[in-house]
Amino acid sequence: MRRWCNMSAIDDRTRILHMIDASRKAMEFVGDSIREDLDRNELLQLALVKLVEIIGEAANGTSRNYRERYPEVSWSQIIAMRNRLVHAYFAINLDILWQTVRVDIPSLVLLLEKLIDVES
Repeated sequence: MRRWCNMSAIDDRTRILHMIDASRKAMEFVGDSIREDLDRNELLQLALVKLVEIIGEAANGTSRNYRERYPEVSWSQIIAMRNRLVHAYFAINLDILWQTVRVDIPSLVLLLEKLIDVES
């Protein structure tokens, strides 16, 4: 099987940038939508699920040392959300997905941007 890249070679800073990028895309995709739009738009559902999965996967890929240095980030919740979306794909609660993208992700972006500034 062909390997696309060496996942372990991605450093913590790059993973945080991946989290920020996926978060911004999720916020952009939601735009001015209302909650009911998510029910009607399967493409939006799939896009948001994938982006939240990416956020969680990037978080999971950060080193334990990095996560311990920044306990203000809800690492375990972010990773758990990714695991739920991937392993319970047949039972995704769109209300929780919407809340995550509308409320949690904007706050997360602000926090992650501060981490990038601190680390620079």
